[in-house]
Amino acid sequence: MSNEVFNDVAALPLLPAEDDHDTGGFFAAARRGELALRFCGACGQLLHLPRQVCFSCGDTRSEWRAVPGRGRVHAWTTVTHQVHPAFPTPYTVVLVDLEDVDARLVGSLPGQVELEVGQPVRVRFDRAPDGTTVPAWEVEA
Repeated sequence: MSNEVFNDVAALPLLPAEDDHDTGGFFAAARRGELALRFCGACGQLLHLPRQVCFSCGDTRSEWRAVPGRGRVHAWTTVTHQVHPAFPTPYTVVLVDLEDVDARLVGSLPGQVELEVGQPVRVRFDRAPDGTTVPAWEVEA
């Protein structure tokens, strides 16, 4: 997506399993600079969290589709007590209601950020030197 941001980082704290059947499409899309969710291939129902069988029609075909990389803050918390060396503090965990899609995603913002419920955010992609890419969020100006 042309309006998304890539942030090259020296390393990602923990690397995702990109070859996982249920979530691999999410990370493959992130490598392309897209935020994607899984949808039923038969009826189009959003399958979030990803699942093998559509709860709406029972079909097992699914596909990953790009969704808008924008949303609004639903809730957040700032972590100030470091519990793992891969995650230096402070950082802000944010729950985002996606725009145009009935889904919420969890992500993070670096540092201790002043936020408000409903504040607009957009996806950014943290990319490690090996190409592994993870969606994260930033406050929209």
